[in-house]
Amino acid sequence: MRRFRCISKGKVQGVWYRRSVQEMALEAGFRGWVRNLPDGTVESVVDVHDERELEAFKKILYKGSPMSAVLEVLCEEVPVTDPFQTFEVVR
Repeated sequence: MRRFRCISKGKVQGVWYRRSVQEMALEAGFRGWVRNLPDGTVESVVDVHDERELEAFKKILYKGSPMSAVLEVLCEEVPVTDPFQTFEVVR
């Protein structure tokens, strides 16, 4: 398993972005979390098995909510600690 931290930039706060990402991620079987950052971006961390799954998760991040406008998604691999049990919105 691999873990990635992604930052979504654009109109992603105050537009139901996190909740939409959570719903789509759960439906697709992803495990991880998503949260707002003070600089107006949204951070998400997800566990994937391969590049195909990472690309599928990035599509979810780009889709977002009907009111969001994602300009860029940047992802970097981070160390895996304990596996996630679900996909949550965290604060």
